[in-house]
Amino acid sequence: MSSRSHYRLSPSQQTMLIALRTVIGWHFLYEGYYKLALPGWSRDGAPLPRWTSAAYLKISPGPLGHLFGRLVEAGWVGWIDNAVKISLLLIGLSLILGLFTKAGCAGAIALLTLFYLTSMPLSGIQQPASEGAYLLVNKTLVEGIAACVLFTFETGEIAGLDLLLKARRRKPLVIETPAIDVVPATEIRAAHNPAVLQSGRD
Repeated sequence: MSSRSHYRLSPSQQTMLIALRTVIGWHFLYEGYYKLALPGWSRDGAPLPRWTSAAYLKISPGPLGHLFGRLVEAGWVGWIDNAVKISLLLIGLSLILGLFTKAGCAGAIALLTLFYLTSMPLSGIQQPASEGAYLLVNKTLVEGIAACVLFTFETGEIAGLDLLLKARRRKPLVIETPAIDVVPATEIRAAHNPAVLQSGRD
């Protein structure tokens, strides 16, 4: 881990930030993997259909829900599904590995913002198949704020592959030049004037 003084964070604070980045990255990575793995089979042997966002987007009540519903009706659902799955995978890998971390955090913030604005909780009562009752604040918003924390603290400067890339860029470039034999001045003069060589022998 980095001990750069301008962060003024204790080792335990740095550890907690990296732990937060790792669990958010795992959430994104597994969500993407699971969506790509379908269709499949459940543990009890029931078939699982291919994942699609069509049903979710058609009933989304958020400010962007109507827009995405129209995109689904226009036949864009395949593009939307692939974009979501690939984005989840790339963001998850970025956050877990600490590779291009600022870009990964920015991607997480952008994706979570889209999810939140597509299905913003406005009813204040528990919805079918949901874990609890939400009003404005739900798990998506909480995770989005956590991603903003990671972006602000630049956790790629604390731990991860970004540190290795940065150290490699800072490594000084050493240019090797061939060795040059230094010829004494008397030998150079002697080559042009035999008299000098003769006097040196005497």
